[in-house]
This record gives sequence, structure tokens and C-alpha cells, in this order.
Amino acid sequence: MRIQMLGLCRFSYLGGRGFQTAPDSLEERRAYLYDPQRLARRWFWFEHVTLPSLLVQTDPDFTLVLMTGPDLPDPWLSNLRELAGTVPQFRLALIPPMESHLDACMAAVAPHIEPGADVVGHFRQDDDDAVAVDYIRHARRDFADMRQLWERKRRLFCDYTRGVVLRVKPKGITTELRITHHASAALTVYLPPDAERCVVHYPHWQVGALMPGVALASRPMYVRLLHHDNDSGAVGPGYRTPVQPESFEPVLAERFRIDLAALRDGTERLLAG
Repeated sequence: MRIQMLGLCRFSYLGGRGFQTAPDSLEERRAYLYDPQRLARRWFWFEHVTLPSLLVQTDPDFTLVLMTGPDLPDPWLSNLRELAGTVPQFRLALIPPMESHLDACMAAVAPHIEPGADVVGHFRQDDDDAVAVDYIRHARRDFADMRQLWERKRRLFCDYTRGVVLRVKPKGITTELRITHHASAALTVYLPPDAERCVVHYPHWQVGALMPGVALASRPMYVRLLHHDNDSGAVGPGYRTPVQPESFEPVLAERFRIDLAALRDGTERLLAG
């Protein structure tokens, strides 16, 4: 059985709807999204939180669509072009502003769906969150245990609920190991290749009402970075695990290839500037 793993990462995409806090008019959204200081923060977090684990996945058989607008300012557009040109799994999708955010996301993803796949494992990769180095391997392997459930409706989700939440505070970054239900990070939505849908068609906070699914919490599988630039700063339903690591540096380094000290130092400099 061929399971294609296909992710969507929206990097400051300029379009309509789809976000909770974006201004109303296109020009106001452009000014907000393309503010140089904001883009510098987003790129720093993308480089230091999101990218490290994606570049060393234990199963490298996946595609990640980097979606942005054709007028994203440099150097960030050039940076995305360079990534798409050097990382075999990355594809750059330049989508002009569209009022329907779902249509825009589908325009980015559709060219990369394998029509010959039996199942497509869609995932949403926010540009300031991370998945574990073995996320792709587990999302593909664990589907075998869920296949009978998939056959009922030919759509299914797998929610890896254990992860690390990093909160950017005025005096640093706090760390917490949590169980979070239906977070966007490390949530896989399995669809047939002809579904004409992708992961954003199923809001992560409502996914349990839209299809059957499974929650797995045996290992930390995601990092969520919460800060004032978030579209939504809510951590989501769940709870702090009773046992917390004595130090988060080894967990973040081994599972996500995140250097917590460098992340803290760089974030402090960006916020001070």
C-alpha cells in the first residue's frame, strides 16, 4: 500500500480568511504580514524550530509544500526558493491572493498529490511549530493499525497528543510537556487521493466531529511555540503531564533537533530589537 505523506506550510501567505487575527483589507493584511520585523521573527523561528527536524526525518519519503505569495519581500522569498531548490522534499507554491483560503491552499497542494497513491496522509506544518524526527515514519507505519477504521469512511485522523509547548515570555522561553488534543502540529488526516480536499478543509479543533480517529501519546511528537505573533495563542484542550523532564534540552535536541539555548538567545535579541 502506497501512503503518500504530504504537508502544507503557509509562510505569511497573503489572502482572505483562513486566519483569526488578520486585518480586513488586503492592503492592511499586506502591511501586517510583510512587516520586516515580523518576517525576521517568523524566519528565525522557522529556521530554529521548524526546519531542523524536517531536514533529518528518519523516513525521508514526504513532500512539504511551502506556500506563500509571489510578492513576499526578499530576502524571505529568495530564502524559500533556495530551500525548495536544495531540499528534495520541499516544493514552493506561489499563490496570488485569493479570497477563499481553502481554495488557495488546495491550489498549492493539488499539483503534488500522487494520483496513484492508495492513501494521502495530509499534515499542516505551521512555520513556528515542529514535528519529531520520526513523525513521518510513525504516521506512515501506524496507519496499518488503523486501516480497518479508515475503511469505514475513507477518511481518518491520527492525533499524536504528547508534545512540548514553548511559551515566549518577556524574560525568556518557558517549557512544558503537555497532552494536547487536536493541536495542529503532528495531526495527520488520511484521505484518498481523489478527495479534492486537504488538511485545512478539516479544522483541527473540530476534526473529531468530522471523521473517526485515533490518539497516540507514547512519545513527544510535536513542539508548539506560543508568542505574540501567533494567529491564535491558545494552547488547546489538554493538560500538563504529571511528570516533567528535569531538563528540556535533551528532549528538544534528540526528538526535534532544537537548540534551546540558541532559540532563547536569538528570540531575546529579536524582541529587544
